[in-house]
Amino acid sequence: MDRRKFLRSSAIAAAGSLILPPKLVRGFNKSLSGSNMIEPSSRPNLNRWKDDEINIAWIGHATVLINFFGKYILTDPVFFEAVGVYIEGYILGPRRASLPALMLEDIPKPDFVLLSHAHMDHMDYKTLKALTEKYPNQLDCIVAYNTKDVIEDLKWKSINVVDWDEKISLNGINFKGIEVQHFGWRYPGEKERSTGSFHDGRSFNGFIMERFGKKILFGGDTTFTDKFKKHRDENIDIAIMPIGAYKPWRKYHCTPEEALVMAEYHLGAKHFIPIHTKTFDSGEMILEPLNWLAKTSKNYNINVGLWDIGETFTLKG
Repeated sequence: MDRRKFLRSSAIAAAGSLILPPKLVRGFNKSLSGSNMIEPSSRPNLNRWKDDEINIAWIGHATVLINFFGKYILTDPVFFEAVGVYIEGYILGPRRASLPALMLEDIPKPDFVLLSHAHMDHMDYKTLKALTEKYPNQLDCIVAYNTKDVIEDLKWKSINVVDWDEKISLNGINFKGIEVQHFGWRYPGEKERSTGSFHDGRSFNGFIMERFGKKILFGGDTTFTDKFKKHRDENIDIAIMPIGAYKPWRKYHCTPEEALVMAEYHLGAKHFIPIHTKTFDSGEMILEPLNWLAKTSKNYNINVGLWDIGETFTLKG
């Protein structure tokens, strides 16, 4: 079953067992969520973060909180118990398997919200609505081409569209959109770039962020591709790369080893941060991607900065 059918069937199946308005889980007590969600192995200690260093905490799925020398970036934030179709506070879609490492109320006000593409597990309307209600007209958001419409009704300070190879400097950080190998529609039938609708279809991004001479690449969502090779000369310090959901969707998602190849050999990155696994069930076993990463990373000359949801990687300035 390909991802299109999966997303369609997930919404239909959820209608048969309507998910009540998912309450934000306010702790690591599984009973609070009414489910058997996996608890994080650790929790980021934000009090130890310093403005003269880079801190990257994996919150869950493709959500990472980055302290980039005093500027906070939140990527593809997903904090509620399910993702999917949002209807008047209700969500129809897959429930998460793991608790987030931080609750939404624990996240410091981000300077930027970075959204790689319009898929519901990356551009989660309920989370973004909660964020903009907590910080109305205070958050700068950066999105891929032709995805702004999904969230432009929310109370942003600004929404900035950055296409492939486009650059923007905002509030002390340089951002560059990069092409990855994925697909873009939010609902089945929408035009998107992977099927040839280059000018009027939804796009999908990775991003390169630069501040004080250091560069972080956020890979978003991608399958194995040579598209990262064009950025090898940019001297990437940290590559944040997806490693899960390759079963049965290899057309859209890379394996852990493929992610390492792209990070080390294609990009020449010094450090590797895994994302996009152990949060929602897919075809592979829930722990398989991280176990695979641990086993195969020994064959690569790149530092894996963290190994599980909740851990923090730190790079001194």
